[in-house]
Order: sequence, then structure tokens, then C-alpha cells
Amino acid sequence: MTPSPTPFATPSSSGRSPVGRRAVLGAAAAVASASALTGLATPASATSASATSAGRSKSPRALPGGGDLGPNVIVFDPSTPGIQAKLDEVFKKQESAQFGTGRYALLFKPGSYSGLNAQIGFYTSIAGLGLSPDDTTINGDITVDAGWFNGNATQNFWRSAENLAVVPVNGTNRWAVAQAAPFRRMHVRGGLNLSPDGYGWASGGYIADSRIDGQVGPYSQQQWYTRDSAIGSWLNGVWNMVFSGVEGAPGQSFPNPPYTTLATTPVSREKPFLYLNGSEYRVFLPEKRTNARGVTWGNGTPRGTSLPLSQFYVAKPGVSAATLNEALAQGLQLLLTPGIYHLDRPIQVNRANTVVLGLGYATLIPDNGATAVKVADVDGVRLAGFLIDAGPVNSATLLEVGPAGASADHSANPTTVQDVFIRIGGAGPGKATTSMVINSRHTIVDHTWVWRADHGDGVGWETNRADYGVRVNGDDVLATGLFVEHFNKYDVQWYGQRGRTIFFQNEKAYDAPNQAAIQNGSIKGYAAYKVADSVTTHEGWGLGSYCYYNVDPSIVQHHGFAAPNASGVKFHNLLVVSLGGQGQYERVINDTGSPTSGTSTVPSTVVSYP
Repeated sequence: MTPSPTPFATPSSSGRSPVGRRAVLGAAAAVASASALTGLATPASATSASATSAGRSKSPRALPGGGDLGPNVIVFDPSTPGIQAKLDEVFKKQESAQFGTGRYALLFKPGSYSGLNAQIGFYTSIAGLGLSPDDTTINGDITVDAGWFNGNATQNFWRSAENLAVVPVNGTNRWAVAQAAPFRRMHVRGGLNLSPDGYGWASGGYIADSRIDGQVGPYSQQQWYTRDSAIGSWLNGVWNMVFSGVEGAPGQSFPNPPYTTLATTPVSREKPFLYLNGSEYRVFLPEKRTNARGVTWGNGTPRGTSLPLSQFYVAKPGVSAATLNEALAQGLQLLLTPGIYHLDRPIQVNRANTVVLGLGYATLIPDNGATAVKVADVDGVRLAGFLIDAGPVNSATLLEVGPAGASADHSANPTTVQDVFIRIGGAGPGKATTSMVINSRHTIVDHTWVWRADHGDGVGWETNRADYGVRVNGDDVLATGLFVEHFNKYDVQWYGQRGRTIFFQNEKAYDAPNQAAIQNGSIKGYAAYKVADSVTTHEGWGLGSYCYYNVDPSIVQHHGFAAPNASGVKFHNLLVVSLGGQGQYERVINDTGSPTSGTSTVPSTVVSYP
């Protein structure tokens, strides 16, 4: 996502879709450089403990579990002096550092904090360390705004808030974000405003397992997905607002207002999180829910299990992939502390129920064409909270869940991929043929942004070549909150049976040089979301694709979605949008749906297919 023509929104008395207008922004913006950050608070630490599993405790070469969380995990308690100054210091560095190397986790011990405004910049995560969000209360604000980009929030990527209660100073907290900025397990004791100051452009976003007591106001947000939460009310919608398992959600009404509402989420399992049990760090592993609705933490202690930090290898930037794999082979889990990790070989997850949890947008860069992470066809792996950044040598894949041909039944204990983000280019040249490949059955992909960069460094039709975004080969895979953008060919290809997607956001590659460059045999362009002809059962709800062919605005994309005409293949609430007339769609799905028209930036929709 980059600045693009977007309906402009202001509060309306009706609470319905706001009045639209069209404009085009350039990708560049003047960004003031931030001064270097020094003198941070004492780094977090935990009691170091040797691994205790049979066999490895006897080996003098065994890697230890637990230990210090490193200098970029900053832990506060209510008595910590100068909290606001530390928050401001981190924000000063991270506010405009879209492709910088800083990574930070700001963690708050249980208790009550007053008078804070935690402004959250790039690669910064803020989280509470209680078992419940209500264990840690911020009497103040946790703010994302867009002053750094002239009031435009469409590039407010890679930041998060988790496991906190917030009592906003003026009654409403501002969280004006774009992609890869999850709002998880939060309790806002007031309202939530998802737009920047001035109601400028915005393109997000994702909320899960959260309670917002007041109104959620998306205003200018183009799209949003909210899962398994509770809200007081919802103000408006622009193009694509999707809800599953949300108490208080507006009723189904797509396309006007553009609400897609499912009473429950078929299967969900919340993201693992770090917390304190007394003075001991542990990682909580929420249990799987079926037909989920509402938050997991509303009635006291959440359901699930936990692991002590002594069972994790606490990784620091600079560690080798060989050492990470040695830790996994010993039976340890992985906790990736904030920073950048170069990998000369894949992190190989072979053991069932392994946890790989990143803090502060820990970033994996595969070197020399390696794959960053490979998971065996085993039960219950949890991948969460990290970014994979493609290297300059082409990788065939960046993330593989299950080997080719994986067929084991994982319905009782699926693998989850949550807040795992993939980037090709932007921070420098990167290439990958297929970014994310899901081979294991029953995998849940819960919030991902798989992005071939359209701005930044190392960007060009061939410079950051990446033909395919997500490929699903496994059966029974569920995607909740799927954001995939700008790939040279197909953004999503789905070969597995009985796949389901709840919410999809896409932009086709801006930088296609001409019609011939995207020609797909006799078809004009590659669909954003392609279900293979061999598939007999598939279902999707709330899917949108946008085009903005700014290099050659005469390019025509035949459709956003392609699927076999089979009775078991069903789609609900689809849309395609031409942003300001920079390219056009002829149809929405297959040969169905009206073409986009002119420069109106008005969606063409299909409510039900077939």
C-alpha cells in the first residue's frame, strides 16, 4: 500500500459511508531525520535457567533457556521514573524510519499508569505483561497518527499494540494505521478512532480479541477486519469492512454500507504472548476455539497453557541459523528479541507444538537464496510476531509450512501463522519466486501482510521481482485477515480443497510497464486471488482487489478473482476498485460483475458468486 486515491471521510450524522472524493498522491514525502537514540532504560531480563529436559541438561554444550531479553526490550513498572521521556525517545527514532533498522518492544508490567501518551512508530510493539488486558491499565493514550507523512496514514505499517487496557484522555484513542499493524487483546475503555488527525487517507487494518467499550470510527479507512471481539458500535464503512465473531458488529449489509458480518469465526486460536507470573516471564498459549465469538479473556483467566521462559532459547541479533536450529533440536522454543537476523539456511521447525515468537518486529533476512523458515508436517506449531525480509539473491520460497505433499490431519491441533509479515524490496533489493507456501492441512493464517514493495529502495518491475505471494496447497486451510499486494503474477493461488478466507485485501502491482508484461495467456492480467480449476470446495467472504497502474494507466485487468464454476466454490461480497482510473477491471470474478469506470474510484461489486 502506498498513498493512493481514497474516499475522504468525515463523521456523518447517519454513520453511513462518507462522501467520496478523488485525488492522487505521489509516493515520496519529506521526512525529517530522527536523531540517534541513546540511553534507553535498563534492558529486560529474566532468570537464566538451563534446559531441563532429559538428555540436554547433562550436556555441557547444551544451549541455555531463558536469559536476558536484550537492550531493545524495554520494561516499565508503575514506579519507573521518566516513562514518558523514554517513550518519546523511542518514537523520535522510529516515527519516520519506515525502512530503518531499529526494532523495539515496550512492555508494561501489571499495574496502573497515568498521564502517558505512547506514540507508536515503525517496528515498535507496545504490550502489557498481565494475563488479562485489564491487569495493565494506561490512563492516557496509545497513539498512531500520520504527522510524519503530512496527515496520510496509508504507510503506517509494522507496529502493534497488545494486551493493555487504555483509558483515553479525551474518551477516544487514535490508532490510524495501515497494513501489518495489529491491535490484539486490547481493552479500550472509550472509543477508537482509526483515522489520522484531519481525516486524511488511511488503509488498514486488523483488530482481534479486543473490547472497545465505545464507538469504533474508521472514517477514511478503506478496509478493515475485526475478529472475535466486542464493540460498542461501528460508525461507517468506505469499501470493505468485515467482522467475524464480533459482539456489537453492524448487521450484514454489503455493499451499502459495505459490511460483511459473520456471527462466528469457524476456527481461531489467539496469538501467543509474553507475560509475568510474579517475577517469572512465561509465554501463554491460548487454546483453539471453534465457532468463536467475543474475547477470550472476558471471564477471568484465559483458557490455554503456558511455558516458562526457561524453555525458550532467547535469540539475539547476530545468532546463526545453525544455533537457532541447534536450540530447536534440543527441544527449546524460540523467542526472537528485537533486531535483524541474517540466515544462511532455513530455521527448521521439526517438532510438534514448537513456538517461534518474535518481539518488536524481529526481522529474518535469508541470504544467498535461502528459505527463512520451514515447518515439518507436524501438529500445533505456532509462528507469530516476526517479519521476513527477502534478500537480494532470489529465494524460491520465504516461508514454507509443511513440505510438499504434506497430508497429515491437523484438525485437532493446527499450525497457526499470526502477525508473520513478508516483504520483498523496500529496505533494499529483494527477490522471491513464491513468498509463503502453505502445504500442511488445517493451517490457520491469522493476519499476514505479504508485500512486494511499491516504494522505498530496491523497487522496480524486475529489481524486486516476486511472481507469487501466497500459495496454498494444503486442504482445509483457513485465512482470517489476508493482505497480499503487488506481485508480478498471482497474488494468491489456492490449490487445496475446502479452503476458506475471511477478509482479503489486495492491490495489483503498480509498476507493470505495459499490458504485455501482465498478459496471462489469453487473459488480461493475473487475478489477485486464483482458485485452481481442480478445486471443488472453497469459500470466501469480504474480498477486495484494487488496481493503480501508474506506469501505464491504459492497462486493463480482466478480473480481480478467478475460480472454477463448481457448486462447492462460493464467494460472498467481492469488490474491485480502480484507483483514480489508473488502469481498469473488466469484471469482478471470472466473467461476472460490472467493469470499473473512468476515474470515479467507485467499487464494482458482486454480492454472491455464483
